[in-house]
Amino acid sequence: MFVTIRSMGLLGLDAYPVYVETDLSKKQMPVFDIIGLPDTAVKESRERVRSSIKNSGMLFPGGGIVVNLAPAGVKKTGSLYDLPILVSILAAAGAISEDISSSAFVGELSLGGDIRPVRGALPMTIAAMQQGMKRIFLPYDSAGEASFVDGIDVIPVKNVAELTSMLTGKSAIKPMDRKKPEAGHAVMNIDMSEVRGQFAAKRALEIAACGGHNILLIGSPGAGKSMLAKRLPTILPEMTQEEIIETSKIHSIAGELDSSGELVTVRPFRSPHHTVSTAGLAGGGSVPAPGEISLAHNGVLFLDELPEFSRAAMEILRQPVEDGKITISRANASLTYPCSIMLVAAMNPCPCGFFGHPSKQCTCTPQQVSKYLGKISGPLLDRFDLHIEVPPVDFSELAGSDEVESSETIRKRVNRVRKMQSERYKGTGISCSAAMTPGAVRKYCVMDDSARELMMKTFDSLGLSARAYDKILKIARTIADMADSETIRTEHIFEAVQYRSLDKKYWSN
Repeated sequence: MFVTIRSMGLLGLDAYPVYVETDLSKKQMPVFDIIGLPDTAVKESRERVRSSIKNSGMLFPGGGIVVNLAPAGVKKTGSLYDLPILVSILAAAGAISEDISSSAFVGELSLGGDIRPVRGALPMTIAAMQQGMKRIFLPYDSAGEASFVDGIDVIPVKNVAELTSMLTGKSAIKPMDRKKPEAGHAVMNIDMSEVRGQFAAKRALEIAACGGHNILLIGSPGAGKSMLAKRLPTILPEMTQEEIIETSKIHSIAGELDSSGELVTVRPFRSPHHTVSTAGLAGGGSVPAPGEISLAHNGVLFLDELPEFSRAAMEILRQPVEDGKITISRANASLTYPCSIMLVAAMNPCPCGFFGHPSKQCTCTPQQVSKYLGKISGPLLDRFDLHIEVPPVDFSELAGSDEVESSETIRKRVNRVRKMQSERYKGTGISCSAAMTPGAVRKYCVMDDSARELMMKTFDSLGLSARAYDKILKIARTIADMADSETIRTEHIFEAVQYRSLDKKYWSN
C-alpha cells in the first residue's frame, strides 16, 4: 500500500513542506530503505522507528518498506522526520483510521517510544499554516512555542502510544489553547539607578536606546563601562508583535527557547566572550546555524574588551551591522539570517587602561598605545554612531545620597520616542532612526538654516566621511525627537557632533 504523509523541513529561517511517501509491500523480502537525499541522522530513523513501534506494544509490519522524502533534490537533515516516517508506516499498514490528509507531523523518537522535542517548531508551524495545513502534531515540549500561531491547530503528543490512540479514534485529538504574544521588558536585579554619576554616558545610552544606535564606550578600568552596558536592556523599548515572532523564530532554530513554550518577548542581550570564533559570532556549520549576531536580532550585541577580539571576528561585523542581515555560504547551502542589532562595545584606551586618566599614570609606551588602538580599524570604528568617553567617578558622586533616575522612568521616555518614530516611518520598513536609508535621511532629517550652516562647517573642519555625515544626522534626528522637535536645530547638531569626536582624540595618528 502507498501513502503520503505531510511534514516540514528547515532551511535557514524558513521552513518548507516535505512529503513522506511510503510504499509497503508484504510480498517482498523484509527491507526498510529511506531515500530522498537523507543525511546520517535521517537514515538512523529506521532503527528508532522500528524500536518505537515494538516498544509501544505494536507489531512492526513485515515486507518491504521504501520511504521517500520529497523533494528528493533537497538534503534532509536531523531527526525531525522520525514521527512522520512512523505515521506513514502505520498508515500504509492500515493501522490508522483518522483522516490525516490535512495534518503535518514533526518529531524525534526515542527507542522506547517517547517523542522528543525538535528545533524550529515555531517556523515550521508558521509554514504549515501557510501551506494550508489544518493541524500539526508536535512533541509535547515543542508545542508551546507553536501555540502562538493563528490559523492552525497544534496537537502536543508525548509518546507513540498516545499518538496512535488519537489516530485510531480511541481518544480525542485536543489542540492546545492558542496564545497571544505579549511584549515585556527585562526583569533583572539591576537598574540604572545603581549607576552613580556618569550623566553624559547615561544620556548617550538613552539616545542610543531611543534611536537604535550603535555605541562605543571608552574609559579606564572600573569607570563603569560594563555596568552601563549591562543595564541598557532595562531601558530598551518594548518589542512589537512582528519583532517577537521574528526573534523567536531565530531562537527556535538555535534551540534556545525553553520547554515552557514562551516566546522571546524581551529584547535579546548577547555578550559573547572575546575568544568567540568567527563562526560562533556570524553563524556557521555544515548546515549554517545562526550565530551570536543573529541571536541578538532586535536586541543588543555587547562586545566587552573590544580590542581583545580577533581581527577576523571584528571585521566580520562590518557588513552585517550595516545591512541588517548576514549571508552564510557553505557547500551544502547559502542561508541568510536577519541581524538588526544595536552594537555596543566597551574598551580601555590602552593596554594598562590609564591613558588619559586624570590621576593615574599610564605605563604604556606611545607605540603600545598606538598598536592597541590600531586593533580597531577605521571602517569598524565608523560603524559606531556614538563614541562615548566614560571618565572615573568622583568620590562625592559615589557617596552622594541624591536620588538617581530609575530604568522605568527612562524607559517610558524611550517608548514615547520609539512610538513617534514608528508613526513617522510607518510603511517604509524602517523601525527606528538608526535604520534610515540615505534617501530617508534626506527626507526626514530636515534642518533649519542655522543647523544646516553648522553642519556644513563641521563637515569641512572635521573631514567627515559620507557615512559619518549620515550618522550625525540620524543621531540629531533622535535628539530632536527626544525634544519633541520635528525640525533639527543647532543644539541638536552640536550634541550629535560631540558624540563623533573621540576618534579624533584617540585615533588621530
